[in-house]
Amino acid sequence: SEPFLTRYLLGPHKNLTQSQVFNEIYPVWTYSYLVLLFPVFLATDYLRYKPVVLLQGLSLIVTWFMLLYAQGLLAVQLLEFFYGLGTATDVAYYAYIYSVVDLNLYRKVTSYCRSATLVGYTVGSVSGQLLVSVAGWSLFSLNVISLTCVSVAFGMAWFLPMPQKSLFFHHASSQPVGREMKIIDCKNGSAVQDHPDMRRTPGWEDETKVPLNVEGQSSQRQEQKVDILKVLRDLWQDFLQCYSSRTMLCWSVWWALSTCGYFQVINYAQGLWEMVLPSHSSEIYNGGVEAVSTLLGAVAVFVVGHIKTSWAMWGEVALALFSFLIAAAVYIMDTVRNIWVCYASYVVFRIIYMLLITIATFQIATNLSVERYALVFGVNTFIALALQTVLTLIVVDASGLGLDIFTQFMIYASYFAAISLVFLGSGIYNIIRTYRRQEQVQSRS
Repeated sequence: SEPFLTRYLLGPHKNLTQSQVFNEIYPVWTYSYLVLLFPVFLATDYLRYKPVVLLQGLSLIVTWFMLLYAQGLLAVQLLEFFYGLGTATDVAYYAYIYSVVDLNLYRKVTSYCRSATLVGYTVGSVSGQLLVSVAGWSLFSLNVISLTCVSVAFGMAWFLPMPQKSLFFHHASSQPVGREMKIIDCKNGSAVQDHPDMRRTPGWEDETKVPLNVEGQSSQRQEQKVDILKVLRDLWQDFLQCYSSRTMLCWSVWWALSTCGYFQVINYAQGLWEMVLPSHSSEIYNGGVEAVSTLLGAVAVFVVGHIKTSWAMWGEVALALFSFLIAAAVYIMDTVRNIWVCYASYVVFRIIYMLLITIATFQIATNLSVERYALVFGVNTFIALALQTVLTLIVVDASGLGLDIFTQFMIYASYFAAISLVFLGSGIYNIIRTYRRQEQVQSRS
């Protein structure tokens, strides 16, 4: 039901105004996500994943129950808070997957998770579009189906085994703390590959040899508690080491900046479409557009895995050019007041973003040891959310400028154009510096 959320909130079911939905309700998700992300990250590890997975299911149940029956501005704002909680706890699900499988299975489970996410999102979007356009179902009925699905998922989560180890707080005392973990952002089409010569990490034994539900293991496997101050110190040291690399810093900056803009566009795209073509006066195809953009984005992600180029030299220029194309797509979406042009521009926008975020993920992964994936990707996402919060406060929120949806998208297009200019300048500088170094080496030889 998500592709039809704006239509549902503006329709007779909630009877909210455009200003309430765009300037007072939607920003609550951004603020909630930002505030909850870091505490949830630590709680996920301390509680060993499963309790937070259950919390995610419960928060989504509350979200859709309130979407069905809550009335009024304050109630729907509270709904957005619970949805922000559900989004922030995504990390628990992906971290849990890697905590209960052997290291050599990471690539396979990553593929399973990513495929399940893409297939689920596509099937949901297509089904919703067919039920609304062909079968004539109401949006209330779609939300009932969504509530049923998240309730079933919540029930299944109770049967998951409880891990006995985690990344920071719980580990085997006979071994050094092995912080081997991967977090995959399936929504953004990211994919991280295992390094082929990565050795098996001490402390992360084969799960088939360590029963998950058996308490009181031998003294060698006795759980060791790590205090939170030590965890934070270790995280800070890892943070400084990771971002001391120019390559890491460059790709991470683009990740944070572009993800901020991406979140803003996808969060308010339905609002733009509603202004271009009101749903009460004609048929809309939001679900079909989401499905097509997801499928084509998945194809682009697959293709980029087979592209061989010197990203170290040309990567920043490529980021600049593709960021400019993203800016153009958002600009066309905003200025050409035709719904089909808006749909097409949105599809192009999502394809390019998925393509670039996958390249960025590969580049970051190749410059990291596996135990730092969660930290770097978590920090990048946190910075993106912080930037998005500032952008939302200034541009969207009613307490700020509270701009109309068309002016907002003009600002988002300008935002991506600015990213393009920054990385174009940085890329040209990097290419010139690389050639000068090569000339100096040749002259010395």
